[in-house]
Amino acid sequence: MLLRCTRSALTALALSIATLFTSLAFADAPKTFAQAKVLLKEDIYFDQNHNGALGTFYCGCDWQWVGKTGGRVQPEGCGYKIRAIPSRGVRTEIEHVVPASWLGQQRQCWQNGGRTNCNKVDPVFSAMEANLHNITVAIGELNADRSNFRFGALPSTPLQHGQCQSKVDFKSRTFEPRDAAKGMAARIMFYMHDRYNLSMSEQQQRLLMAWNKQFPVSAWERERDRRIAKIMGHSNGFVTGSSTWQLGHRNSGAGVVGQPAAQPVNTTPPKTVKAGANTVRGNRNSKEQIYHVPGCPNYSTMKANNIIHFANEADAHAAGYRKAKNCPK
Repeated sequence: MLLRCTRSALTALALSIATLFTSLAFADAPKTFAQAKVLLKEDIYFDQNHNGALGTFYCGCDWQWVGKTGGRVQPEGCGYKIRAIPSRGVRTEIEHVVPASWLGQQRQCWQNGGRTNCNKVDPVFSAMEANLHNITVAIGELNADRSNFRFGALPSTPLQHGQCQSKVDFKSRTFEPRDAAKGMAARIMFYMHDRYNLSMSEQQQRLLMAWNKQFPVSAWERERDRRIAKIMGHSNGFVTGSSTWQLGHRNSGAGVVGQPAAQPVNTTPPKTVKAGANTVRGNRNSKEQIYHVPGCPNYSTMKANNIIHFANEADAHAAGYRKAKNCPK
């Protein structure tokens, strides 16, 4: 009896120790996007802002850290020129490679109030939004121009931001990152779609698989993954090589195990809507992805370059936008 009790006690002690170490391994993982941004600066990108490092994700520019998480772009070394948004073209921002709206659309909280509501009531969304593997440093204007557009190839689109090699086509809602970011972007997309059970069109899979092969893992990408894994408790397997993506990939759903079934996220761009008097207008320069309808105070005052046209409010919601609070009820 004594031996049996001793074995039982030892087993319980071993389980307790294992649980403790598991908890400690994830103790530093950020719970909110605000926490993630600070960690990204202090523990991941602290030495990547100058002296020939990778630079900003989409343009490769140096920057000077300012405040807790912000930065001031230094365009002289990369030839960056502001396209249309001066206030965001001079600063860096933290960019979600898989947009927050794609993550939110699979959660009920998004349907009931968008990103703000999800942050209030859904810890799973907050964990997705704060996942360090999915965030990088980008020039604010490129963050705004990318919006929640899918990735694609734009061979006939001219450069729009000086010598910055990333391009955007607003009509087709397509964004092509510079070559130095394509492989890393593909592997981040694979990781997030696999972990959070997001759907991906065949066309997007083929493109990202090509980028993954054409632009293999760099020394900085490995180091970035190592730094993030120390905080998050796990690596991106598509960077380390423990995971591979093939057409028709079956997601692990490791980040939503035990959660309600996810609604697939459609990354196929909506049909282009011709601008008209009664279209819904989204503001691509708003961080909260706001849209306006006729009768809203700011419907007619938005700058033309900032407007995204939707056929109706349902299409705007599907793209991750929410109605402006100052619109008539």
